[in-house]
Amino acid sequence: MGGLSKVGVIGAGKMAGALLKGWIGSGVIKSNQVLASVPKQDEALLEPFKQMGCNTTFDNKDVGEWSDTILLGVKPGIVEIVAQDLIGNSKGDQLLVSIAAGLNTQTLQQWFGPKFRVIRVMPNTAVEVGCGASVYATGSGATSEDCKNVETLFYKVGKCWRVKEQDIDAITGISGSGPAYMYLILEALTEEGVRQGLGPDLARNLAAQTMQGAGMMASIRHPSILRGEVTSPGGSTAEGVRALEKGGIRYIIMEAVAATARRCRQIGSL
Repeated sequence: MGGLSKVGVIGAGKMAGALLKGWIGSGVIKSNQVLASVPKQDEALLEPFKQMGCNTTFDNKDVGEWSDTILLGVKPGIVEIVAQDLIGNSKGDQLLVSIAAGLNTQTLQQWFGPKFRVIRVMPNTAVEVGCGASVYATGSGATSEDCKNVETLFYKVGKCWRVKEQDIDAITGISGSGPAYMYLILEALTEEGVRQGLGPDLARNLAAQTMQGAGMMASIRHPSILRGEVTSPGGSTAEGVRALEKGGIRYIIMEAVAATARRCRQIGSL
């Protein structure tokens, strides 16, 4: 797996940090195989990487000249600036793994040029606890070995699927932004549990464990079947489901997914 012998990280935000923590913790790469870069004014962001034993720099050019694989973890509006840093300052024949929302592989390839093979990945924040849902799409130059390396990395922090690039904006509405929707539901369950007389820690842990268990079951059986098994005719769950349906929960969640996908497409067209 030569492509993983030297991994550069440009942009040391929370997602990049969570990914590196998972990869190093699982042993798929070692800390001395990593070089992370941020601007001097963002030096504090490098502290978690230093604690993991990674090499650090303030110059993106160092990453371009050293790495076999580069994880691009900056915000979408910064990507073109990074490309200018790396053009003419990279050793060539490198894999660029972008987790920047809304930027397609064609745009990335145009900005970074033919020295880079591009793969776009959309992970979610649950990679921090090894339970992420990630998808990836390949640019025209990516090889089967590149795909294998990406899957090796992202399966270490959850599950990973290869998808058509045109599907990524819709997928972002489900798995990329989906944790935020789940947290809102968990907050509501917790708050009402407290209102019903439960302690806040117990209510929160019960809600979280229930969501985790439901998610695991829904990965192997259809949610509508599972819901039917929990919902006895005339029972308390039936009344709860009726209240949710009356409030339009399906429509609200579907609208949230659609709004997120629309915004991703807008970002990609800017």
